[in-house]
Amino acid sequence: MIFTSLEFFVFLPLTLLVFAVVDARWRGIWLLLASWVFYGAGHEVYLVYLGSVTITAYVLGWGIERAAGRGRVALLTVGIVGLAGSLIAFKYFDFAAGEIERLIDATLPGRSFSAGYSFIAFSALSYLIDIYRRSVSGEQRAVNVALYLAFFPKILAGPIERAPAFFSQLGNRFSWDSANTVPALQLIAWGLFMKVVIADNLAPLVDRNFAIAAFAAPLELLISIYFFAFQIYCDFAGYTYIAIGVALLFGIRLMDNFRRPYLSLSTAEFWGERWHISLAHWFRDYLYIPLGGSRAGQFRHYLNVMLVFVVSGLWHAGLGYGVGWSFLIWGVLNGTYQWIGLATRGLWRRLGERIPAVRGSTWLTILRILLTFHLIAFAWIFFRAKSIGDALTVIRKIAVNLTEFPALISRYPFTAEHAMGASLIALLLAVEVLDQRLSIAQRLAAAGAHTIS
Repeated sequence: MIFTSLEFFVFLPLTLLVFAVVDARWRGIWLLLASWVFYGAGHEVYLVYLGSVTITAYVLGWGIERAAGRGRVALLTVGIVGLAGSLIAFKYFDFAAGEIERLIDATLPGRSFSAGYSFIAFSALSYLIDIYRRSVSGEQRAVNVALYLAFFPKILAGPIERAPAFFSQLGNRFSWDSANTVPALQLIAWGLFMKVVIADNLAPLVDRNFAIAAFAAPLELLISIYFFAFQIYCDFAGYTYIAIGVALLFGIRLMDNFRRPYLSLSTAEFWGERWHISLAHWFRDYLYIPLGGSRAGQFRHYLNVMLVFVVSGLWHAGLGYGVGWSFLIWGVLNGTYQWIGLATRGLWRRLGERIPAVRGSTWLTILRILLTFHLIAFAWIFFRAKSIGDALTVIRKIAVNLTEFPALISRYPFTAEHAMGASLIALLLAVEVLDQRLSIAQRLAAAGAHTIS
């Protein structure tokens, strides 16, 4: 079941209605049952994976809490190896089964073999690691652990909420507050607009041109790159806003996950502070820092940065665009951006000290935003293309014809589809610029509070 399906718009009111009338002591159990129904609605076998991860996390968490010394390390190692291994096995099933894709489509039409696996496994891993670090107690009720992993607003696409933040909200027994309703519905509406109106209207042109990269017109490919940058953003961020809004209806606040990423001044800001924030923080806290971060010398620092982006590339594979080596290239490319940023950081700092006016220049800010956007958009080519060969074809065709575009644009037969896509992107950017000082979530929350008062 997905947020934009008709089934969900029946499922959500029924779930909320029962949640509102049932005794507070049973609301957690009701939410858990509803979450299992939500996750298992598309394919019952998903529940087998979810159940296995839940049992593993609960039992090992209980054990880590009580063990000492090497016993704690051993149990944590078992959990990391088991959960990461199961994620790899399930997530890359499509890649291994690529040659029998038609058979899969014929027998299991429309079903994905990686639905939510990453988010479940990452949540379970962070839960065990947090217990090991004593950031959260391993003596949680089984129903709380199960709900943390299965909570339906976040199970398919995040945010990857941390266990301490989630468990701290369960003490009030899921008190239902009508004051949350207006901001929650506003967040859901904005998320649906991003997903259904913007992303879904940009997707057809992108899909069509990337499917025939070798034959598509160069200008169409260039437009498709721009459209895809906003399509993938509105897909991910729209779904997240819906998730945050739905969770808020049940009294659970999930972390913010996107903060106007295409207004970033650098790729480091884009990945560290604005794009899929819960995932970026997960990699930082559970991979980058344990590897030594920036404290292990310059060589190790650069190596750690690249490892994080390589793993991120592999993680993103399978999220709707297949699995292939192009995702590895995408990760390496973004890692290289970070290397360049680290290597030139001192240079830009000294430049700002010598020419103070540069630091406050509006034109320089705009230039940095445009440069960052185009670096990210260039990397998206490898994310969206069906193969490395297709990605290189797209790049070559655009590069060869780059000087022809100014003259071609004036006489190109643009269609209503182009105009619609450009208008939606312009509207989104206008909202993003207005929200630069105050996020859409904060604005909607404030508007909701004002409406209620």
